[in-house]
Amino acid sequence: MRIAIDIREACKERRTGKGQWTHGFTKELLLRGFHVIAYTDRPVPPSLHADVGGVQVRTPRWRGWLWHWAVARHVRRFSGADLYVSPTSYIVPALLGGRFPVLPVIHDLIAFRNEPHEARARRIERFTLGRAVRSARHILTVSGATKQDLLKRFPSQSPQGVTPVFAGPMQDAVPANVPDGRTILCAGTLSPRKNQLRLIRAYARLDPGLRKRFSLVLTGARGWQDNEIIASARDTPGVVWKDFVDEAEYGRLLSTCVVFALPSLYEGFGLQILDALQRGIPILTSRRGSLPEVCGNAAHYVDPEDIGSIAAGLDLLLREERVRADLRDRALSQAASFNWKRTVDLFLGAVGGVC
Repeated sequence: MRIAIDIREACKERRTGKGQWTHGFTKELLLRGFHVIAYTDRPVPPSLHADVGGVQVRTPRWRGWLWHWAVARHVRRFSGADLYVSPTSYIVPALLGGRFPVLPVIHDLIAFRNEPHEARARRIERFTLGRAVRSARHILTVSGATKQDLLKRFPSQSPQGVTPVFAGPMQDAVPANVPDGRTILCAGTLSPRKNQLRLIRAYARLDPGLRKRFSLVLTGARGWQDNEIIASARDTPGVVWKDFVDEAEYGRLLSTCVVFALPSLYEGFGLQILDALQRGIPILTSRRGSLPEVCGNAAHYVDPEDIGSIAAGLDLLLREERVRADLRDRALSQAASFNWKRTVDLFLGAVGGVC
């Protein structure tokens, strides 16, 4: 099988969730020996290079909408591919229409929700997703929650035409978490949806003795509507914003933090949560979007819109070693449910009805 795929996000130096998903999925395809026709607009990282497997890289010289048009034209006329997987954009699927087997990957429906979102991305997704869904041979989602969100938005879509394929961890083997006794970690692009502002305000409500012992460390690049988040981080004693950190520093923080806190308002999957589960880190999060599906009973849940609830959750996890120990045991078991082999197996099962 020859699989064409848009890997632009996986080639970025600063990969966000969609980029990490694309990287992990593509690498598993290559490791299994599939012939991959990879479309990108920048150099391919060594981890996805030809020596990993059969990858044919295409880099159309155009930019913006013309890049998408060039990819759609090449896929349809010259690629020799059996299908096209689109994990980060709905523009090429919309351009291809029903003239070629396309499998869009739906990570979330944030663009259609009330939560704040980046304006340009919202407009593009609202303009292209409907056409991509209507013309797709099959639709992949990264969680059951995202599948349900999609079916609510497009009720004429058959549930049998949508397959959750989930995700796997960034690394296959990681060091166990050895808490440093002082760090609460929150990882994610700064934005209202990730809810860092309420987390900072909840931290500020903790007992002074706890705030003296524990720092709240935020990692993540700037996103949108984040000025108040940055100001609050700088003005709240005990809070540190590290901006985007590389994989080595991110791994170090995960391996040493006491608690991982992500009381998000909505997640399509939540790869940071899986990173924490894999290391057995006690997690504070919310029952929104896919998070209960990913965490199961391996997290302490709070109301993400109630600062008092977040503060109470932090207080409990920081004071009670028995609670943290219980969550650590559950986390490792829960993490074992998610891996890239499973994701590609589910993809191939879905493809069986397409090709």
